[in-house]
This record gives sequence, C-alpha cells and structure tokens, in this order.
Amino acid sequence: MIMIEPIDNEYFNWLCAKVLDRKGRVYHSLLKILYETEFVPMVHADKHRVDDGLELRTDFLRETHMERDDLWLDQPCSVFEVLLSFANRASFQTDTPVKEWFWIFMENLNLDQFRQVTGSDKQMIKEILDTFILRQYDSRGYGGLFPITRPTRDQTKLEIWYQFCDYVEDRELV
Repeated sequence: MIMIEPIDNEYFNWLCAKVLDRKGRVYHSLLKILYETEFVPMVHADKHRVDDGLELRTDFLRETHMERDDLWLDQPCSVFEVLLSFANRASFQTDTPVKEWFWIFMENLNLDQFRQVTGSDKQMIKEILDTFILRQYDSRGYGGLFPITRPTRDQTKLEIWYQFCDYVEDRELV
C-alpha cells in the first residue's frame, strides 16, 4: 500500500484506536504490518470483504471531516481493514464486541504472540499472513481465521462469511 501523508497516518491511528487499549503501543508494529499487507480475495465472494474493508475509509472521512483524497481511496484494501470490518460484521451477528472479535481473529491466526515485532518476527508474520490470504491453511480452518473442530466442508474452499457461520455453529456462539 502506498503511504499518502498525512491522511494515511491519521487513518491508521483511527483503525488502531478501534482495536487497541490505551496502554501504549503494544501491537502497534504488528498492526502496521497488517495495514501494509494487501488482502487479495482468493475466493470470488470474498471481494465483499474487500468492499467492507474499503468502506472503513468512507466512515473515517465522514467521522473526521477530512478532505476526500481519491488517490488514497483507490489504494488496495489491507488485511487490517478486512479483519476490522469483518469484526464489525461478526459483532453485529453475535453478542461479542468488535474489539474482542478482532483479537479472536488475531489469536486464531497466531498473531497475538507478536506484542512487539522484532526484525526476526517479520518473516514469520509474513508467512502467517500468506497462509491466511492464499488459503494454505488446513481444511478444518486451522491456520486461518476460523478453525473448527467438527467440519462438514473444506474451509479453504468457502468464502470467509461461510467459514464464520461454521465457526459460530461449531463454537455454539449463538
């Protein structure tokens, strides 16, 4: 993603405020990597996740009254945007708050271990993100957002929405 100053920094901080506690910059560098990593939908219907992620930019502009920047708006959707926008959808469907869903995703991806990112962590984070984006996780969803214990279908073939539905049913969350 091309960084377009200052709107990009303001937007990134706005996204971070939705998922981080006010205790400091823990996880900030991890979220920056998620923000700089493009989400590419590997299943056609996951383009809806991209659309939702990009809609966060409109929400940001509306909320902050910042001037519209078409170059910035046309940048590819990041993994951070997809995860946060999907946490919003998941929260709407369950009684679980957005922030909690976001961190469930991070835990399921094994990214919650990177409270402070070091140089040697970056390759591991890239591999985890590649596994998620390229759907190289196992058929039960382990390595992806929604690991399930009693699968009835291959999670790597399902759009993220249906993976979520299977996960919610598997975990008896509703």
